[in-house]
Amino acid sequence: MFSALDISTSALVAQRTRLNAISSNLANMSTTRNEAGELAPYQPRFAVFQTDDAIQSPEGAVGVQVSSIEFATSEPLWKYQPGHPDAQQEGPKKGWVAYPDVNMVQESVDALEATRAYEANIGVIEVTKNLNQTTLRILA
Repeated sequence: MFSALDISTSALVAQRTRLNAISSNLANMSTTRNEAGELAPYQPRFAVFQTDDAIQSPEGAVGVQVSSIEFATSEPLWKYQPGHPDAQQEGPKKGWVAYPDVNMVQESVDALEATRAYEANIGVIEVTKNLNQTTLRILA
């Protein structure tokens, strides 16, 4: 029974990491400079999950873990804004500003999905906890 708690806990941690990446993407939708202050749009991030064989149940269920946080490699979105301070000053893209390729609708759907998975795992933990309490009550 405790393996069910471990598996659900691993899922909670993984979904929290995923939600952090999504919230970072949404917060930086308009970021046109990198951390060093150079003209480079924010690169959206996403969590990559993998099974965690260290957390197993006797029935064969396994936990989950975040294997890495990856950066999207998509082309930035270009908007013509010649008065913007971060607009390209020369070349074929003169007057254009590079914005991160973050789709707010897709990120919102991903956040909703991660939230529902988080809630489902909390439900599993509650059921497991109640089952353990009932078992102890019967044995006592």
